[in-house]
Amino acid sequence: MSQTRSFATVFLIEMWERFGYAGILSLMVYFMVQQLGFDDDKANLTWGAFSALMYASPAIGGWVGDKVLGTRRTMLLGASILMLGYGLLAIPNERVYFLYCAQGVIVVGAALFKANTANLLRKIYEGDAAKIDRAFTLYYPAVNVGATVSILLCPWIKDHWGWHWAFAMAAGGLLVSLMSYAAMHRTLMHIGSPPDEEPVHKGRLAAVLGASLAALFGIAYVLQHRAVAQAFVYLAGVVLLGIFVYLIANSARSERAGMVAALVLSVQSLLFFVFYQQMATSLSLFALRNVDPDFSIFGIHLFDWLPAQFQALNPIWIMVLSPALAWSYAHFGKRGRDLPIAAKFALGFAVVALGFFIYGVAGHFAVQGRCSSWIMVWGYGFYSLGELLVSGLGLAMIARYVPARMSGFMMGGYYVITGVSQYLGSVVANFASVPKNMTDPVATLPLYTDLFNELALVAVGATLLAIALLPLMKRLSLAHREHAPVEGTFQECDAERQ
Repeated sequence: MSQTRSFATVFLIEMWERFGYAGILSLMVYFMVQQLGFDDDKANLTWGAFSALMYASPAIGGWVGDKVLGTRRTMLLGASILMLGYGLLAIPNERVYFLYCAQGVIVVGAALFKANTANLLRKIYEGDAAKIDRAFTLYYPAVNVGATVSILLCPWIKDHWGWHWAFAMAAGGLLVSLMSYAAMHRTLMHIGSPPDEEPVHKGRLAAVLGASLAALFGIAYVLQHRAVAQAFVYLAGVVLLGIFVYLIANSARSERAGMVAALVLSVQSLLFFVFYQQMATSLSLFALRNVDPDFSIFGIHLFDWLPAQFQALNPIWIMVLSPALAWSYAHFGKRGRDLPIAAKFALGFAVVALGFFIYGVAGHFAVQGRCSSWIMVWGYGFYSLGELLVSGLGLAMIARYVPARMSGFMMGGYYVITGVSQYLGSVVANFASVPKNMTDPVATLPLYTDLFNELALVAVGATLLAIALLPLMKRLSLAHREHAPVEGTFQECDAERQ
């Protein structure tokens, strides 16, 4: 089977999974606030804990795929559990604990699915760094097609047929994902980990299912109790930092410079994802309460968007900007003028600051507390460019600076860092919480614009700090390069491209 056909199979599976998740992403905070009666604080923190677990758990799923069930089988099991989780949301049951259980099912499904689709893609092109570069360059923006369609479609379905039909549409995305695999599974029969080549071990499968069931109720408990969620998140952050420091202290002298560089950039990544989490929390509620849905040019009405549909601007901009950014990396790289990763992180914070300043300044041009929809377009544009410059290079940074013997653990650790920052982002979003009795857009607008201006200033501070650290990062990078092997693993080759 050709690598292209294998790539197409994984791409379609992931694209339809993105369709399902993006539908949930666009509606969940609104569902908790508008349908279940959560106040802003509770909705933001529930989403923060849920998304933190979504990001942190795939490290476990990757281990299950590599060592227990096999990469292909674990991916399929994860997709099936995700479909079940979204399907539970489609049941007209508005008890809060039922929501927490459904979210628990989704986290378990994501844990098993996400790491293993990425592993399959890597295994398709294993040993060929140039091809996997191109594959991931196409893969990241392309799967956003599913997210874009879902974010535009699911809120429309919600308005016309109700919340649960919209969630059913998200579950349908996972059904199509599984059907895609069933139709094209032969293209992946030769791809996987060693357990994929053996008959299904029923005892191992039973153990994974039993652990998944226990995890489901454990996650529901964590989501139900805010203090427990906070303790778990902060403990994970402290433990991970401690492990990082321990590894640096006990690494070989030749490895230490690279590890310190990775730690500095990981802390910067944590800060970036605090900004990123605003998309599903404060920016989402801002669009609900203080953004005019009308898109007009020179007084000519073009169309209206529902508040939840504004989140589609993120994947749309990702698709627009990714090819241009990839071309610029290649163009300047050939001439030896490509920016180092640390400088790209600094630039990423600068454009994020500009994006939040756009949101903050919008309040001065609001009419009766409503800002122009075009403000969201341009704010999301800079916001998404910052995502590509920081988030898009996060794993490349780990691959470049961390020794190969630690890379698997540290990539899992990077996702834990992302999860911790997602929760912290929800805590930050609560600075713009709107009291339940406040419904006047003129009154709610300053709450959001003050937060966005403060976030912009923090991003400016992060930019200045990142610039100040550039000389240190250059010295660390040079010291790391002096001790790096001439020929390395795929990950090292992949990182060199960045």
